[in-house]
Amino acid sequence: MIFASNLFYFKKSVSGQVLQLTYFDPEVLPTALASFAARLKPVSTPAAAFKRIAETTVDRVLFSSLETHRRDALALVRYVGMPEIDEPPLKAFSWDGTAVRTGSAASVLIHEVAHWLVASPERRALPDFGLGPGPETGRTELAEAARCVGDDKREEEELLASLLGILLEASLGQPAISAFIEQNWLEAWDRPAAANQFLITVEKLLTRGLIDASGLPVLLQDGSVATAAISIRNSGHASALTSTIADAGPSLGK
Repeated sequence: MIFASNLFYFKKSVSGQVLQLTYFDPEVLPTALASFAARLKPVSTPAAAFKRIAETTVDRVLFSSLETHRRDALALVRYVGMPEIDEPPLKAFSWDGTAVRTGSAASVLIHEVAHWLVASPERRALPDFGLGPGPETGRTELAEAARCVGDDKREEEELLASLLGILLEASLGQPAISAFIEQNWLEAWDRPAAANQFLITVEKLLTRGLIDASGLPVLLQDGSVATAAISIRNSGHASALTSTIADAGPSLGK
């Protein structure tokens, strides 16, 4: 049986779309998680959401499970009714305004689903949701030309999509802690700022109706998480729940 070692990295933007990976010591993780949790009010939605993520911590990830994770991510894409293009985002865009490119890892695909849920209906018709180029996008100049939001709105929406995607991963039994670290949520774990940003983002997701009080994404509320995951895997079309989410539009995206 083959294992992949569980090494964690922060993604740091250097210039433009150039990213630098900064190593995060797994030995520090238990201390970081405990410190982070201690800054959240007990019996609260932020605490419940964080618990969902922290509980995905594993010592090792089976290579054999990676394809299962990707299949579940693709099923989630189909569940919300996002058309697919079977090629890497580097060929053009992660989301081109009409379809998502699926030649990516499971966490990237789930992140795109989260972006779709957060974005307003108008910006769903734009490359990369009108936010400017993402790190996977190849046609960065066109994505930048399609950008229609300011820096503050972009930052807010990136945070919302990031955390919603991570909570979707956790609820599907995927190693959400890896994305939590990679997307910099633990970067300042020893200072109040990190937990405060997490708390604010969770409250925004709750207010917008994207998660419930337990931190569970509403997309997965059709019965237990296990039942919902099976339903997603077996669904090739948008569900009634998805149609409701899509029709709600601005209330989810603004």
